[in-house]
Amino acid sequence: MRKLHGLDGILDAGRAFFDGLYSVSWGALALAVLCHLVKVAVRTRAWRNIVQAAYPETNVRWRSVYGSYVAGVGVNAIVPARGGDVLKLYLLKHRVEGSTYPTLAATLLVDTMFDTVLASLLVLWALSFGFLPGLDVIPRLPAIDWLYLFQHPRAAAIVGIVLVVLILAGITWGARHVKDFWARVRQGFTIVRQPREYLRRVALLDALDWGLRLASVYFFLNAFGLPTHADNVALVQVTQSLATALPFTPGGVGTEQALLVYVFQGEAPTSALLSFSIGVKIVLTVVNVTIGFLAILLMLKTFDWRGHVDRDPAASGRA
Repeated sequence: MRKLHGLDGILDAGRAFFDGLYSVSWGALALAVLCHLVKVAVRTRAWRNIVQAAYPETNVRWRSVYGSYVAGVGVNAIVPARGGDVLKLYLLKHRVEGSTYPTLAATLLVDTMFDTVLASLLVLWALSFGFLPGLDVIPRLPAIDWLYLFQHPRAAAIVGIVLVVLILAGITWGARHVKDFWARVRQGFTIVRQPREYLRRVALLDALDWGLRLASVYFFLNAFGLPTHADNVALVQVTQSLATALPFTPGGVGTEQALLVYVFQGEAPTSALLSFSIGVKIVLTVVNVTIGFLAILLMLKTFDWRGHVDRDPAASGRA
């Protein structure tokens, strides 16, 4: 198996992509992008319904939710550690009258519940059939973002402790600085306490969202001439989910390429896998950044989203 070493691996993947451009099926590529765009629209409808349930007296407009969501996705595509999620909350808070950050943050958690369950089932499936590398193999995959933590277990323990402390500190800060903090968090879970509404207005849309993302993967595989059977589609989705679980690089670039080369070894040439992986990453990044920053411009009248967030003490954590 060919190894990917940090930046060199990413550059190799880039060269493989441009070398394989002549063989790309542009029709299939267009269908993949279309599925991605419709998926985002469906996903934002689900989030809008979650927010509306939390604020039943307020008219939550889908276009505000859509703009906030795609703006955050666009920033996440180029900024590590999911910094765009803060922007999502900032934009939506200023467009939903009477909303608060604790409640909106809770709605984002509700929005990921279906994803977490389904992604976990897919990962368990991949692990049970030996498609994913075990803990003994991961340290030998140099492009994995979280490689250092596997090679240095003491450092991993320290990182884990620090994360727990930060989470506890955040909860403590929220409880002290935001009146009725837990009540506002609970408000964000309103639709979960209405099972029929959750299934009809959220879970059904989330299921459609997953169908569209798998369809997008199928067409991307087809566009780059890779086998499109169901196992391959599911495995690509697994690698994408794992790559963005701990996104130390924008979009988990590097990690996804290393995992794809491992899980598809013997199925296709490494150059074809790298061309596919970096090609999908480039296409989706261009699409997400273009739409996201257009939304930022329309909603903030400037591209300087950091300046807006920094001027909001509650959003920047200074309150």
